[in-house]
Amino acid sequence: ESLFSGSIKSLQITGSEGELGIMPGHAPLLTSLKPGMALITKEDDSEEVIYLSGGMLEVQPNNIIVLADVATRGGDLDEQAALAAKQRAEENMNAHGADVDYAAVAAELARAVAQLRVIQATNKRS
Repeated sequence: ESLFSGSIKSLQITGSEGELGIMPGHAPLLTSLKPGMALITKEDDSEEVIYLSGGMLEVQPNNIIVLADVATRGGDLDEQAALAAKQRAEENMNAHGADVDYAAVAAELARAVAQLRVIQATNKRS
């Protein structure tokens, strides 16, 4: 499913190496995506906020393609569910035992925190 297609002024997105700012004419780039926000600034200066988790970003001078494992519009995220997921992940991080998969728990925590950031950004723009 496509969440956005059109001309933009800029895209801010979370790549594997950190936050990226993409504008028309950007150098070619291929990178993986981390859980985070895609902030799209459209030609009319309106903004759209999308939560992304996993996937790839391909940038060409006049074209950007985002293939995400998970993509949800900021307004469609459930704040209570994200808060509950964050709390659950924090509790699991603090659990002591051999059967705690800390890498999986850290990934769950990163997703929950990223969703909360997207929700906050969406609420600021509403």
